[in-house]
Amino acid sequence: MAEHVAPQCFGSAGTQNTGTQNAGAEKAAGSASAPVLAAGIRDFTFHDAHAPALKDAAVSVASGSFTAILGASGSGKSTLGRLLAGWLPPGGHGTLAGYLELSGTRLEFVGGTGDPRIDPAQWGRHVGFVPQDPAAVLSTVRATVAEELAFGLENTGMDRGSMKAAVDNTAGLLGLDGILARDPARLSGGQLRRLAIGCAIIAGPPVLVMDEPFASLDAAGSAGLAALVRNLVKRGTAVVILSQAVEPLLLEAGTWLVLEGGTLTAGGPPSFFGPGSGRLPRAIRRLVAPPASLPSSVATSSRPKQGEPAALELQGLSFGYQEAPVSRRARRRRDPVRRPLVLQDVHLAVHPGEIVAVTGPNGAGKSTLLRHFNGLMRPTAGTVLVRGSDIAGAPVGTTAASVGLVFQHPRDQLFERTVLREVGFGLERLVGPAMAAERAARALQAVGLADAAREHPAELPASAQRLLALATVLARRPAVLALDEPTVALDGAGLAMLDAAVRSAAEAGAAVVLVTHELGYARAAAHRILSLDGGRLVPA
Repeated sequence: MAEHVAPQCFGSAGTQNTGTQNAGAEKAAGSASAPVLAAGIRDFTFHDAHAPALKDAAVSVASGSFTAILGASGSGKSTLGRLLAGWLPPGGHGTLAGYLELSGTRLEFVGGTGDPRIDPAQWGRHVGFVPQDPAAVLSTVRATVAEELAFGLENTGMDRGSMKAAVDNTAGLLGLDGILARDPARLSGGQLRRLAIGCAIIAGPPVLVMDEPFASLDAAGSAGLAALVRNLVKRGTAVVILSQAVEPLLLEAGTWLVLEGGTLTAGGPPSFFGPGSGRLPRAIRRLVAPPASLPSSVATSSRPKQGEPAALELQGLSFGYQEAPVSRRARRRRDPVRRPLVLQDVHLAVHPGEIVAVTGPNGAGKSTLLRHFNGLMRPTAGTVLVRGSDIAGAPVGTTAASVGLVFQHPRDQLFERTVLREVGFGLERLVGPAMAAERAARALQAVGLADAAREHPAELPASAQRLLALATVLARRPAVLALDEPTVALDGAGLAMLDAAVRSAAEAGAAVVLVTHELGYARAAAHRILSLDGGRLVPA
């Protein structure tokens, strides 16, 4: 499917080879045809790292193939995906011993100054990539979803008619056609992920690599993604999905590759890893079972304290965004345009010790709802009470002492130089130096990050970043704990950490509200499950 491109399009200043010296990679991937993308990684080590992130990892994918790379948190999946996609050029961030091959062009690396240099822009024309953090794909300079989709096409000089047709077609495939005029900054997590996928596929690259693409997607979004993958494979695109969970779609993959500790330890068709085979690592096997199978659930070990006043209460809460006018005449009048209400007359009371799960489709307003709890967003109408006090007009920093909010994207709230400093930020002013140190240590212990205290938060895997964000909130022991998609990026061990932390917070008297698409976890963890759809909150 991919046209042959001269070596200099992908890299320069190194030894290059076009040919078929990839028998080992082909064997690992189970493919007998010539690869459109391949890698033979003897060793990849980040600068200043003490151990390789990847070692003895060989991957090869042919046109029209579907490959799943499975591994627990910290196994090296994201690093491998970024190398395959040209997002982690060797030399700039680490040293690679081995080769990368794209469309018949092989680049050999020995970890020295004479190694070839990859041109990420040229590589990206052939390999579409969707990282775990979908916002990383976006330009951040476009005002609408349609403009964001068209951004890459504009850079190729495509004519306007063809560009519009491509945008409309891609939006239709991903269910984005109804929000083409929306500001990307106001998309839900699931909508943002679908937009990132659209940006990756709109130019029709011969290879698509996606890292945890099902994260944050509702049932409709997951079904749509599965249909899209099947269609792409049928058309000849090589699709690679990196995942720590065995999603139903992955059972249709031609090849599974298992990554453990940065090394590919097994490969073959899904049937090769059937029950009783022992070929899947325990962390992955545990993910095959639904989260509801957790050995203990919050709901069975704590009871809400109904006799006490509600820790959080919403009274007739409504909210609608105001957006800049789109027509020239309206801009001259400077008339704001109010979109339909995202939240409509929402009533909710959550008592100490109670856990409430909120579900609903992508774009329903679940994250918007949570951001009202601590005043990050102010209602168009209605009242938010925390511990019986109206938070209207109160500074967000003041309310945050009582309402701990863990964002859907941990990067939005991590900024310190070390894990310990992150958890301890502001604690001394709240409880004093001695108590701050004790609380920070306990919070890190609770989420399994005690040994990572001196690491930089940006260097942690996505699962550890999410648990770190949780620890920063737990250390403050808030009256209300609000969690936005807390299970995303967590493997079996991480999910157990989350479960224990939520259970402990509820038993200590916190009112917990968690937004999730994981109904299995919601049923295991919550006393009540509510659904937000059409702006209204109702029993699920």
